[in-house]
Amino acid sequence: MKAFTKLDAKLAPLPLANIDTDQIIPKQFLKTVEREGLAKGLFYDFRFDADGKEKPDFVLNRPEFKNAGVLVTGDNFGCGSSREHAPWALMDFGISCVIATSFADIFYNNCFQNGLLPVVLQAGEVEALMDEAKGGNHMVTVDLEAQTVVSPSGKTFAFQIDANRKEKMLKGLDAIGETLQAAVDIDVYESKRALDRPWLEDA
Repeated sequence: MKAFTKLDAKLAPLPLANIDTDQIIPKQFLKTVEREGLAKGLFYDFRFDADGKEKPDFVLNRPEFKNAGVLVTGDNFGCGSSREHAPWALMDFGISCVIATSFADIFYNNCFQNGLLPVVLQAGEVEALMDEAKGGNHMVTVDLEAQTVVSPSGKTFAFQIDANRKEKMLKGLDAIGETLQAAVDIDVYESKRALDRPWLEDA
């Protein structure tokens, strides 16, 4: 998993609440377990019409928000069914951070397991970011070490994050990576077990 430390990126506003995982990545795109290639399905029904043509008024289709790396959105983002494809699709599209007033629990947890940073800010702060993102300057800075978001105009908003999750994000550790930090101890244990209980090796 790629480490997340500090991100300078374009900010895109999506002022909608209760965006569920089927809206983030519709069910027809869940036939793969690969993380690459899911960008095409991200917000598909928002981005495309019935003929598969881009809707020019959708924020991520607008020229000024192309290649956005941060999404600021409404309450309860990522609700609905559990699917890791949702953070995968966002990241494959190039979005590394989502800012909202609240997230659905399962989506929030999946973000940390896949390197996507979910940032919770107060409603007034989210609204301020939305307003600024609609203006001419769209660049924002998200600093995980400092736990701050710096708006396009230079306003600084602090956010809270679990210390253990923060550390793993800074180091780029998912559940497997975290386990592999103890690889030496695991090898020693397995070698000792093989000597003490050799019959288990044949099981």
